[in-house]
Amino acid sequence: MGRTSVCVVCGGQSAEHEVSLQSARNVLGAMDRERYEVVLAGIGKDGVWRLYGDEATFCEDADDPSRIRLSPSAGVEAFPVLTSAGAALVEVGGGRRHPFRLLFPVLHGTNGEDGAIQGLCRMLNVPCVGCDQAASANCMDKDIAKRLLEADGVRVARWVTLRRGQPAPSAAEMLSRLGSPVFVKPSRAGSSVGVSKVRTPAELSAAVEEAFRYDTKVLVEEAIVGREIECAVLGDSEVRVAVPGEVIPKVEFYSYEAKYIMSDGAALEAPARLTQEQVAAVQALAARAFRCLECSGMARVDFFLTQDGEWVLNELNTIPGFTRISMYPRLWQLSGLSYAELVGELMELALSRPALTF
Repeated sequence: MGRTSVCVVCGGQSAEHEVSLQSARNVLGAMDRERYEVVLAGIGKDGVWRLYGDEATFCEDADDPSRIRLSPSAGVEAFPVLTSAGAALVEVGGGRRHPFRLLFPVLHGTNGEDGAIQGLCRMLNVPCVGCDQAASANCMDKDIAKRLLEADGVRVARWVTLRRGQPAPSAAEMLSRLGSPVFVKPSRAGSSVGVSKVRTPAELSAAVEEAFRYDTKVLVEEAIVGREIECAVLGDSEVRVAVPGEVIPKVEFYSYEAKYIMSDGAALEAPARLTQEQVAAVQALAARAFRCLECSGMARVDFFLTQDGEWVLNELNTIPGFTRISMYPRLWQLSGLSYAELVGELMELALSRPALTF
């Protein structure tokens, strides 16, 4: 039997472009080349798709997380298309086709985790690693995810939703309702991009304006005091949850810089120091949230453990980071699944799903 062709897509136009490139390098390095043949596509910040034939040179400044970027000269402009023979990436100039049977989106944020690339897979009639378009869209939108989780009885932080151009409570009213401090965040962004922690009405107004740079919908959310615990979920009809890990920020909060730029922005403790009862409780909640939002394949589910022992769900990430320091693959390694085995299982899960019907 021949190798399965996999189109790995990375980069993108979101604020998490650089994180995506870091993740993609690790995913590519973990693939079993005796089983999988890679078609590598990088989406530039200009939105242009480029086909990269040499995985070793598709990135420049690859070891610097603040400067890593797609090589503009190494790639050939291409576009995805459904042909009579199946899905393919087609070179714009010469028309050469590069067929693939599976798409692995290593894209974070807008057009990656929000259902856009998953919808494209549906149109290409090709399996997609991870969640489908509906689950991706619902998890990406923190406002919608909170409403669905709350309706299912899962505790989430209280929040106020603001929409650009629509009437909103005053900053003082929101602080009175939610307490101080609060977090301000774009509803549909990730990696803490555009997130601020504020305490005064003046700070809140400025933070809302900053968050609106990244989205037309913004959340003002009560600050939950507690430990930050993360769970890695894997599966489709059968769901498994790895041992939990803990993020211990060394700065005001776990910001983008603390996650990806600073060398000492946070300590990642894995496994987390929890009792057996706490581990069982948070794993059950993670699986419940995964099913509530109709997830498939993978998700990282983030919680707060309050001082009174209550679990508060923060968010679900449907394409968690796969960088060298990311918690999702690390937790699975601690649970007995190597990086290569994890990547392989994710692809096999996608390939084993029933064929799409129209």
